[in-house]
Amino acid sequence: MAQVEMYTTMFCPYCARARTLLRNKGAPFVDIDILEQPERRGEMIQRAGGRSTVPQIFIDGAHIGGCDDLVALDRAGELDLRLGLKQ
Repeated sequence: MAQVEMYTTMFCPYCARARTLLRNKGAPFVDIDILEQPERRGEMIQRAGGRSTVPQIFIDGAHIGGCDDLVALDRAGELDLRLGLKQ
């Protein structure tokens, strides 16, 4: 199973949608709330190539993008492969 990290905030609807998608797939993820851990915001921006909005999602260290990008991967049939759910 792939390692998924997601920088989020508690009240972001896009973050909630991304969490729901990953949970529905049974994919565990690390949820890094940048409001609870503001010192990690700079880390997120650096890792995401300057993007400062949430969520910012990484699978096995590779930047996926935001919620729309995650959904697009799923619709294209690529998300399960990246998550290690299919071979």
